[in-house]
Formats: sequence, structure tokens, C-alpha cells
Amino acid sequence: MDRLDAMRLFTRIVELGSFSRAADNLKLPAATATHTIKQLEARLGVRLLQRTTRHVSATPDGQAYYQRCVRILADVDETEAGFGHSGAAPRGKLRVDLQGTLARHFVLPRLGEFFARYPELELEIGMGDRLVDMVREGVDCVLRGGVLRDSSMVARRVASLRQVTCASAAYLDQHGTPRTLDELAGHRAVNFYSIASGKVFPFDFVVDGEPRSVQLSGSVSVSNAEAYVQCCANHLGLIQLPRYHVAAQLAHGSFRAVLDDWRPPEMAVSAMYPQQRQLSPRVRVFVDWLAEVMAAAS
Repeated sequence: MDRLDAMRLFTRIVELGSFSRAADNLKLPAATATHTIKQLEARLGVRLLQRTTRHVSATPDGQAYYQRCVRILADVDETEAGFGHSGAAPRGKLRVDLQGTLARHFVLPRLGEFFARYPELELEIGMGDRLVDMVREGVDCVLRGGVLRDSSMVARRVASLRQVTCASAAYLDQHGTPRTLDELAGHRAVNFYSIASGKVFPFDFVVDGEPRSVQLSGSVSVSNAEAYVQCCANHLGLIQLPRYHVAAQLAHGSFRAVLDDWRPPEMAVSAMYPQQRQLSPRVRVFVDWLAEVMAAAS
């Protein structure tokens, strides 16, 4: 194995915390991975990795070497991208994790356009709302909506989505339509909570340019956007969410928007990636494409 391949193997071991997972990720025999790192440590004359029964981590020398490897490999990828037979097209595998509803509504329908533009790229797509350990799991980029929870990542805002407060027409016919924020006290909500923290999110509004939050009681709390909309359709109360989720119901009249004079703040949508990936041509073109897709739809 040449030096660059050894560097790639070493960085992936550090990122995944495992020889076997790194070997699987790079489609190498486990014995080859072990032998390569032994040769690398012997050539450098330092111990790069420390092993326990459950985890592998970098030594202080290994961490310093890792940072240099990341920069070198990014430079190599960027340089090689300009000399492929398809011009400056990047190539290789990109591992991404997309928030499920954003993926289904905005990204997946246009993937054909992405591959037409970058035919030598391969995407491995995970979907969900959980907090991903990007470095440990070897994920290159995530797409998330709302407040960002990991300040160690590089984040680029790719969209701001309009939000709406609404309820089913049947619910409003039975309980009345709130005309002011004070009238919300007489209403029920379908509440949405964070899987990571267990926190129930309040309803947020902008009043005279200032944020205001209102916590409503309700019979059910959910952590999934589809369940949130379905509970609203079952007349269980008010909901507040990005408008694209319920655009069809609002157009049909089965849902009605309320409190248009006190609209919620827009929801930020951001692409996030580890700092060591910011020079990667693969990550850069994917994030640029995400921004293009989201700008056209929002």
C-alpha cells in the first residue's frame, strides 16, 4: 500500500475509532489494515494509535499526524479533481446524512440532476433526525433544519423556510379560530419534542419584531414530522412547522392557517461538515448543489 493510501486508512481509523470498521469502509482485509499501520508507525518511528478492547484513538503524535494527513489528502483530492477525463468533475464516495422530510421533499426528487452533473460521484445517504457523530461515523456532510447543536462543525445556511401555525378545519370549527396570541390559552396543541433532549418545543412567534414563545398543553407529543401532521389531521390540536409539510392540506382546505399577523420566524436549514472536510471538492460541490436546490424550492 502506498503512502497516500496508508494515510487514508489511518485517518479513517481515527475517525471511526476502529480498525475493522475502517477496513470495511475502505473494502480492505482487516489483516491488511493492521499490517499497514504497523509499517506506518515503524517508518515514522512513533506510536500513532492506542488501542483498548472497545476503541482505537490517536496518541498525541497520532493526532498531530492526523491533522497533517487530512490537509494533504484534501489537497491531493482537489488537485486530482482538475485532471480527470471529465474536466474538473470530482469523483469518489460521499457519505451524507439528510433530515428525512427535507430529503424526501427537496433533495431526493432532484438526485438525477446531481448525478448528471457529477457522474463520477457516489452518494451513500443516511436519513433521520438523530444527532450524528460525523467524525466517528465517517459522515462527510449532514443537512439539518432548526437550531444547530454542534458548534465544532462548519455550517453553511442553505435555506430559510417559511413556517405556519395551523390546525385542521374540523378542529377550528369545533373550538374556534384564535385571533390573538392571548386566545391560544383556550386551545390544545399537538406538541413536538426533541429526541436528543426530551424538550417540548414551544410555539414561536414574532411580535413587533421581537420573539415570543407560547407553551400549549395537549394530549399527545411526537418526535416525527409525519406523525405531527397526522395528529393534526386527526383534529388533536394546533401545530407549527415549515409550510411545505402542509402546503397540500392548506390548498385543499382541510387545514387552515391561523394567526397570520404573528407569524413564526423562518426555519434555517444548514449543511454541516467537519472542519477537515471543508477543502474536499466532493463536499464543496454537494453543499453548493444543496444550496441551489433549496434556494429554488424555498
